[in-house]
Amino acid sequence: MPPTATATRFSDWAVYSDVLLLHTIASAVIRLADIRGLDAFTLPYPAEAQRAVDRLVLSCLLRRIDEMPRSVPDLLAWCHTRPLEDWPLDLPPDAFGPDDLLVDPVALVPTQLCHEWWIHSRDSAAAQFDRDVVRSAMRLCQQASSPESYTAFRRLLVDKPVLSSAEKFEISTDLYLDPVTELLERCYEPAPVSHRRDGIYTTCGRCLTLLLPLPGGDWWCERDACRRRGPAPTGRALTEETDADVVYQLVRPLRQFVTGPGRAEVDLEGRLTALRAGAKRLDVAMWPGFDAYDVRITFPDGLVWAVDVKDWKHPGLLAKAAKAVPAQPPYDESCWVVPQEQVDAHGDYLATYYRNLAPAAQDLPLLTDRHLVDLARTRLRGNTDVHLVAAHGGKGGPHA
Repeated sequence: MPPTATATRFSDWAVYSDVLLLHTIASAVIRLADIRGLDAFTLPYPAEAQRAVDRLVLSCLLRRIDEMPRSVPDLLAWCHTRPLEDWPLDLPPDAFGPDDLLVDPVALVPTQLCHEWWIHSRDSAAAQFDRDVVRSAMRLCQQASSPESYTAFRRLLVDKPVLSSAEKFEISTDLYLDPVTELLERCYEPAPVSHRRDGIYTTCGRCLTLLLPLPGGDWWCERDACRRRGPAPTGRALTEETDADVVYQLVRPLRQFVTGPGRAEVDLEGRLTALRAGAKRLDVAMWPGFDAYDVRITFPDGLVWAVDVKDWKHPGLLAKAAKAVPAQPPYDESCWVVPQEQVDAHGDYLATYYRNLAPAAQDLPLLTDRHLVDLARTRLRGNTDVHLVAAHGGKGGPHA
């Protein structure tokens, strides 16, 4: 049983002086990656990047530290060679893990740690893009009185992060996607040439995003969780044989914050849908109420569980984002769920989460996907004493 929130001391990150500085640095790295790639050190640098350097230099000077990055290239070199635990910053001990970098040293792209600090700050217009797209889709589908269209839109972003020209035309004629057709033009962009090998784009057989070819014939997948499973299996091969053929991929914020977590959501959906107890089965609805939460599980006796899936690597940052599951559509019990592999990779994931959980969210249970499926299976088999609250060991969230 994970520790309860009340059993641990709340960790207040506001007392650490460099939390805002790390927000600035993470935002600068994301911004640089968006506009030119982190291996292209060309002037002029974005103001956000120079501001990050200036603030880090000032922090070092105030601490009488001589070794410091003095330029944007120096800052990026720190990001892919120096673990964050070795930076001269006043940060919460649960803000990162051992040997965590802000930039992947192989692919020279922002790591999941960098992305999670970026989303934690949300201090730039770019950081709002994925939220704006999802909210726009909700509004358009609500105006069309078509929750099915919104579900189709979300499944598209999860299942099709890469499209051929023919597939892109096909979705433009899909009646379910008609309310969001124009919005989809903002979601996809031509794939970068850097992802081609011998004129061919290759997707990951696990997470479906484009693989980056590496020297020696290897591949690199942008999803941390995918790389932990071992070498990326190759999936589809796509070519651009004529000028009319273009390979498209979702823009990075949507791949990071919609496709990535969405893979965990649909995986959980499949495992719950597969549960059987004689003739009894679960009714599993995805993104109900125009995405009020991720998964709505209805048992044969009418009890309803509401689940939000959070595929975050760093439990301290996840805890700072915690909030109650929205009360509509109504349910009896609710929780957040994190993939078991994230917990296994961290070692102290659940304890770190509860240690950093804000008082306002202390009633929110966090379970692993494996634990949730086990609980659902047990209850489906007739044990009605199974509850999400009991599994967490604390109080419940909002009830219908």
